[in-house]
Amino acid sequence: MRAAMFVETGKPLVIENVEPSPPGPRDVVVELGASGVCHSDLSLKNGYVGIMPGTVLGHEGAGKVVEVGKDVSGVKPGDRIIASFIPACGLCWFCLHDASHLCDTEFEVMMSMRGNRADGTQYTTMTGLGTFSEAMTCHESSIVKIQSDLPDEQLALIGCGVTTGVGAALNTAQVHPGATVAVIGCGGVGQAVIQGARIAGASRIIAVDPVEMKRKNAEHVGATDGVDPNAGDPVAQVQALTGGRGVDYAFEVIGLPETTLQAYNMVRKGGTAVLVGMTRAEAQVTLPTFDLFFNEKTLKGCKYGSGQVRRDFQRFVDLIETGRLDSAGMVSRTIGLADVNEAFDAMERGEVIRSVITSF
Repeated sequence: MRAAMFVETGKPLVIENVEPSPPGPRDVVVELGASGVCHSDLSLKNGYVGIMPGTVLGHEGAGKVVEVGKDVSGVKPGDRIIASFIPACGLCWFCLHDASHLCDTEFEVMMSMRGNRADGTQYTTMTGLGTFSEAMTCHESSIVKIQSDLPDEQLALIGCGVTTGVGAALNTAQVHPGATVAVIGCGGVGQAVIQGARIAGASRIIAVDPVEMKRKNAEHVGATDGVDPNAGDPVAQVQALTGGRGVDYAFEVIGLPETTLQAYNMVRKGGTAVLVGMTRAEAQVTLPTFDLFFNEKTLKGCKYGSGQVRRDFQRFVDLIETGRLDSAGMVSRTIGLADVNEAFDAMERGEVIRSVITSF
């Protein structure tokens, strides 16, 4: 089986032939139909969070079940699924309290060895998935069965970009009708935040990004205004668009301390800033505590869009199928597995919203 392997921080992935382990009692084998190339993949490759050499990257995928372990009961061969990069075991305290995005089994599932490389060493997979491969063996808690005729390249995006972004607006922030919103960083997840805010009924949605293509695409999916941070202080530009008050909600979708502070400064008194972007493990931000107290602002973390995948995945499928959510417009290009490093380069150059692997 071919897979794109992380071998060294900052270096290109290497396409290798690997031998996956046979499925355990509660494992499933999935034939991948598509895998999105997400900025989080790039962040891990570049050392934002330390991972072991010998890890198959990729965490945003969709495909078909081809084999199940003897104790698996929720899916069967032939079922279409979307991969969930955080497992939802359904049994831990968090899953039982409507917070499966904080599932206690996450690290146990993530660190499982999944097969052997050509040199005989074992390999692991990103978030327990490893969607940059022809097939993946994963725990049954990491997949969600769905009913849909949508192509895999659209379904795959639900596994990360759509759920993280739309969920940030609908679940984490709970944007209300008529609200004003700013979104800093308008790549794949940022475009999904914009769509979530639009679906929630926001009256003004401000797309903040230095790349003109991304600002224009943001207008296509629901942004009412665009701000180029290279044209002047983005906080001042956002405040000028909101009568000097600032927005009700600001979403940081890059993962940098400086843009986190911008999001915080963009919100009005009583407003909420939401940190969506994946940061470096050691990154820190300093906030003025008097302003936090006196102006009653809120800074919230957002993991996986606070998504409850067994509820939300099918809900997002339905929104796409009824034309309320545009996932096709997030796919800038489809590529082969061997092109994954070029997809990272295109992402860093600001040329794409999402590249999606459809040929393995």
